Amino acid sequence: MSEQPPPRPSGVLRRMTARGRDEEHRTATPLELLFDLCFVVAVAQAGRQLVHALAEGRPGHGVTGYLMLFFAIWWAWVNFTWFASAYDTDDVLYRVVTLVQIAGVLILAAGVPRAFADSDFTLVWSGYLVMRLALVSQWLRAAHATEGAERRTALRYAAGVSLCQVGWLGVLLLPDHAKPWVFLVMAFVEMAVPVCAELGGPTAWHPHHVAERYGLFTIIVLGETVAAATVAVQSAVDEHEALDELLPIAAGGLLLIFAAYWIYFAVPIHLHLVSNRQAFAWGYGHYLVFGSAAAIGAGIEVAVEETTGKAHVPALAAAASVTVPAALFMLSVWLVHARHHKRGLPQHLTLPVSAVAVLACTFAGRFATLLAGVVASATVVVGVTLSTRGARESAARVRQGAEPG
Repeated sequence: MSEQPPPRPSGVLRRMTARGRDEEHRTATPLELLFDLCFVVAVAQAGRQLVHALAEGRPGHGVTGYLMLFFAIWWAWVNFTWFASAYDTDDVLYRVVTLVQIAGVLILAAGVPRAFADSDFTLVWSGYLVMRLALVSQWLRAAHATEGAERRTALRYAAGVSLCQVGWLGVLLLPDHAKPWVFLVMAFVEMAVPVCAELGGPTAWHPHHVAERYGLFTIIVLGETVAAATVAVQSAVDEHEALDELLPIAAGGLLLIFAAYWIYFAVPIHLHLVSNRQAFAWGYGHYLVFGSAAAIGAGIEVAVEETTGKAHVPALAAAASVTVPAALFMLSVWLVHARHHKRGLPQHLTLPVSAVAVLACTFAGRFATLLAGVVASATVVVGVTLSTRGARESAARVRQGAEPG
């Protein structure tokens, strides 16, 4: 029988001290999974608004709004994930405060349509306020229970998060044309908070736990893509009975999603997360990974609507709505995730070359999604073949080195 993780002590209130980075059996908790599940609502809202904008022929508005709102969703998830990896006490108070954060997520999700359509960020900001009040209270609780450098780090986090929440008032008070610039400035400020807070002493995030949390969120985002594509195909079939035209899109979308899963989970990334510098670069890069993965589903919906005549956009634009995020996913996964475990030029070039090939599929028109799915599947086959060959060659060199001279 496999060894089971030791039970954690229970209690209404426990001292919030850091958990060890070398702690065994450190995996995602049911509360973290519930937290992630609630984020699906927000991701789905952002994707749905992107579909509407692209289908109406407003790609500039759609992409800009999507990038801004997905950042808000992603960054709220990042804040909780890294804090929980270091300070999850799983006592009653911790659970209650986390549930308050979940309530904030749902308020944020409810505000996504207004923010997208009318640049009204009131509900989004209010949801962030609820989440931030809960998160700051967690950091202050950690500061109260610790001392020295660890306490100063916790206080820096609490101060930085509070100041950022005030800074986001710009998206409420300034005119619409200034809001994208406020977003750019505040996004950089937000991402600077963890870097500055941990200069005096890093928090005790757990490499395996963080890698698993990011992997689970990848699965959730891909799952939302499957759900969105399924609903789009189902409604199109019910209304138009254009099954012969929709099957290539459905098949290509499924191949893309399976390939995305395989490509992401092909490497043991926790072995790479050995320092704050490496972990932050990897974690921040997942804004592109998560955002492009979710956008694939939106692109499939647009392709379905264009095929059935509901989207008034050219076939080339509908095809690009699938191939561009799919290519971006491949490239971003290679850049921040997979390349750290690639050996040799062929392995390093597989994903970048495949990303270019997926982009080229745009010119296949209504067969672009199917062709992109075939290219993505071929990428998996090539990657597995090269990895297997590399492993065999490494084993052969080890055996040769072990033989007596």
